[in-house]
Formats: sequence, C-alpha cells, structure tokens
Amino acid sequence: MRQSLSVLGISLLLGGAVLLNGGLRAAAQAPPAVPPAAFNVADCQTCHDKVVGAPFARTKHAGINQGCANCHTDVAEHAKSQMAGEKGPVPTLKNKTGKQINDTCLTCHEKANQASFLSSMHARRNVACTSCHSVHNFKSEKAQLKTRTDTETCVTCHKSERAKSMRTSHHPLREGKMGCSSCHNPHDGASPKMIKADSVNELCYTCHTEKRGPFLFEHAPVREDCITCHEPHGTNHPRLLAQKMPNLCWNCHLSGSGHFGSGDNLNTEKGVQVAPPGAPSGYPTRSSRFIERSCRQCHVKLHGSNQPSGAFFLR
Repeated sequence: MRQSLSVLGISLLLGGAVLLNGGLRAAAQAPPAVPPAAFNVADCQTCHDKVVGAPFARTKHAGINQGCANCHTDVAEHAKSQMAGEKGPVPTLKNKTGKQINDTCLTCHEKANQASFLSSMHARRNVACTSCHSVHNFKSEKAQLKTRTDTETCVTCHKSERAKSMRTSHHPLREGKMGCSSCHNPHDGASPKMIKADSVNELCYTCHTEKRGPFLFEHAPVREDCITCHEPHGTNHPRLLAQKMPNLCWNCHLSGSGHFGSGDNLNTEKGVQVAPPGAPSGYPTRSSRFIERSCRQCHVKLHGSNQPSGAFFLR
C-alpha cells in the first residue's frame, strides 16, 4: 500500500513538472502583449497638418516618442471623439495658466539653463514658456522663439530698455552683433537681474577685460559697480555714461577737490567771462567746465592706474 502511494506521488510530481515546463515554454513562445496604440505626430498630422508640418517637423519635438501626447493631454479621447463625430475634449495649452504650461515644459527642460527657472522673476510673475517660445510656428534660428531674434522677444515687454537701446550710445543690439541673451539668462533665478555672472562687474569684464585690473590705484565706484557711471542699455552720452561729464563726477566730487570751488553751474574761475551784474536769471554764462572740457582732460585713468601719479588717475 505504501509502495503504491509512493509511486502515485512520484507520478503526480513528475506530471506537474511536465505541465509547468510546458506552460513556461508556451509563455516564452507566445507573442508579447501589444500596448494600446499611441498617437504620434503622423497620426495628428492628418487633421493638424499646419501645426505639425514645417518647421515643426525639423525640430527635436517631432522626433519624441508619442510626440503630441507628451505635451497635450486627452489626445486619445480627442481622437476617439473626432472619429465618432463628437466634440470631445480639446487638448490645447492655450486655456492653461502660465504655471500649468511651465510645469508641462519643465518635465523635460528641467536641467542646464532652466534648472532654477521656478525662482526666476519670469516664473514668479506667471510668465508662460509659450509667451516667448513657439513649439509649432517659431521664427528664430535657435531656441524656437516667436520672433526673429531674442532682442525682439524681450522688448515686447521691456519697453523702457528698448527705448534706451535706440539712443545715440548703445551696445550693438540694433546692429545684430549681440542680443539680450548675451548678458541675461531669461531662465535663471540665481543671479540678480538674470545676468550671466555673479555680479555686474564680472559680466562686463567678459568683454572689457582691460578694465579688470588688478590696479595699484583703484577707483572705488568702478570697483564696486560699473553701472554707477554707465547705463548698459543705452544713453545719449558718450561711452554709455549715465550723465554728461563733469556732472557725472560731481555726483561724488562736488566740493573739496580744489577745482573751481563748488560744483554748481555758475563759474567762479578767475578770468572767465561771467554774466554782467544785474543780468536776469538764466543769462548765458560761459563756463569752461562745459566747453570742450571735462575731468577726463586730466584724469584719464578713471578705471584704475599703475602709474606713480596714479592716486589722482592722471595721464
């Protein structure tokens, strides 16, 4: 009896092993399950040929797996309702808030220049990525901007900076030799004014290296901040100066310098023609301070000097 049970148990064990082995073979030979069809760019192009055609077809977005569904939600439901002749959901980003649009873009663009975008002034003011960029109908050669250049994009909001760039002394933005992104990173929230450096001076030194020094005699306001004397977006004074000389220097050196007494517009220098006694207020007065003369006639090393007489930044 015991022998019969043992034989039966062995037979059942062997049979189970055979069935298990056969099941594994069948599972290995069976074709893998087919995932549900994903709507890619080619599928959407049937109806949306204008937005997914050129120039979109030449971008990296067109080559992304599942293309449109990565950015647009409810794509499958939208296609199903269209085939059924129903209205259904419309997977557009136009009715989204700036934060919702930015969250969509940052799912891929969360590194490099966009790493600190959420702390930037643009993000805090709810500016959407699509305010500057166009995924489907861009006009720039780089960065898929809505305008031809980055400067044209920036001045759509920054009107005062555009007005300054139209003045006599300006950086070569109008000539196309540089743009706003040459100095600013619109996606960065780690630097003041979104500049591409730790400080304004470090940014200016990337081009104006001769002003870096080190100098034996340093001019304090120059060392502190270049925009103390210069207006980087443009002025009507030479060399992007914020004011005309000598008025600019008088902001600090108003008196006590030993030159002409005070820093007003009246002339106290001996031998210079002044208004006659009793002349009405505003009578023209010849002033040597404003006729082809300025502090730079003598003090030419204003950014710093290594000369023996450099304490006064002379020739």
